[in-house]
Amino acid sequence: MGGLELARQMLLLLLLGAAGTAWEPHKGKCPPSCSCTKDSALCNGSPRVPEGFPPTLLSLSLVRSEVTRLTSGSFLEIPSLHLLLFTANTFSVIGDDAFAGLSYLRDLRGNPFLCDCRLLWLVLWLPRVNASVGAGSCAGPTPLADRQLQHLDPDAFHCRTVELSWFQTLGEPALGVETFSYLGEPHVVLAQPFAGKCLFLVWDYMLQRFRPDGEIPAPSVVACKPLVLGSRLFVLVARLWGGSQLWSRPSRGLRLSPSQALAPELLLKPNDAELLWLDGEPCFVVAEVSKAGRTTLLCRDGPGHGFYTRQSLHAWHRDTDAEPLELAGEPHLLLASASQRPVLYRWQHGRFSRRTDVPEAEDVYATRHFQVGGDVLVCLTRYLGDSMVMRWDGSMFRLLQALPSRGSLIFQPLIIAGDQLALLGSDFTYSLVFQYEREAGLLKLLQELGPPVPSAPRAFSLVSVAGRRFLFTANFKGPTQVYQHLIHDLSA
Repeated sequence: MGGLELARQMLLLLLLGAAGTAWEPHKGKCPPSCSCTKDSALCNGSPRVPEGFPPTLLSLSLVRSEVTRLTSGSFLEIPSLHLLLFTANTFSVIGDDAFAGLSYLRDLRGNPFLCDCRLLWLVLWLPRVNASVGAGSCAGPTPLADRQLQHLDPDAFHCRTVELSWFQTLGEPALGVETFSYLGEPHVVLAQPFAGKCLFLVWDYMLQRFRPDGEIPAPSVVACKPLVLGSRLFVLVARLWGGSQLWSRPSRGLRLSPSQALAPELLLKPNDAELLWLDGEPCFVVAEVSKAGRTTLLCRDGPGHGFYTRQSLHAWHRDTDAEPLELAGEPHLLLASASQRPVLYRWQHGRFSRRTDVPEAEDVYATRHFQVGGDVLVCLTRYLGDSMVMRWDGSMFRLLQALPSRGSLIFQPLIIAGDQLALLGSDFTYSLVFQYEREAGLLKLLQELGPPVPSAPRAFSLVSVAGRRFLFTANFKGPTQVYQHLIHDLSA
């Protein structure tokens, strides 16, 4: 506003006062640096937001004030304002709810705004009030330059970011980590081959840390896979030497004890174990890496009974990883092998039968899948070359994205607080956290995991407890690390 216009406004106020509409002292007094009438005030050079106006004030102009911060509720005392004018002011901070209570306001014409996350509150606030936005527009950033405020889409503001921050270090190296809920409490179990045990952990509400809560002796263990059926707890313990076993706890208060040896003639050198449900019954599939053994499907033999060998899958291929998934409502199994491309099996007539393989996917060590909308995608881990993301097109998996990786043995998708993430581990460099962007349909780098940096990670798993979310990383060359999932609001 120019000097002539300012003088014109001040003259108008003086004329209104001379005409008998001057400020009425019994309804409030005109603050210093302000010129006032019954329902209007013009304040020039105010050191702070003026106070003491009557609640019936309709128009307030702040000119060349020394105010740099508009805090929450700055104008709660004058809710009847219809017009609030700022001229030649410099605000460094406009707090959340700075204009709370002003339901009759607003004219933003002639004011250019930096339309970043700090303005999101205004974009959300405008539709909730009877506000005139005039010609208020964006001065930046470049993609939004000259865009009118009323045409901005709040969903286009990406003001929420996530971070995995170190929380706790836990003991011995591990090859696997599983999280499960038992009797209403979250639990974690680590497969620790060098310590020779499956170590169970629970949340200590007093210390606000994870602490040990029992163990299963298991020399050369590679996987500890839990299964909870009501009050019963089963744990499949897959070991490289000495045979794989099923341990069980029939009910609360009883200790875990060995209950069954599992397919000793087939499971000679297991590398992975997964849980799946087939025809309403729980089953385990154990990937066998030796040529002499076979990948084996073990299913429960009715209530109260153990697990029996339901099917032996292909021999001689040295399977390294098994991944159960569902396609078009049917159970499937994806096997990664040391000697061939990943093979997809379909469950039909009580058996898994080969359906197809995954093209252009040589030397895949492990597979994991996730679902976005109606799409099924798989993360394929390669120790040498690029790891890959592929999408199921109804008949086969096709390449969606290749991600450079070196020394990777785990590429694990996880959903954390509604965000689809994927963690790419490495034996030689930083492990990377990616976030899936729905608009682009691709993974975007979010952060490098650490410090401390995971040392040869082999598994990732998420546990939620006490309103907080934690990521466990089982590391082959170092202790298990726990990271806390944090959300930062950039609009604050």
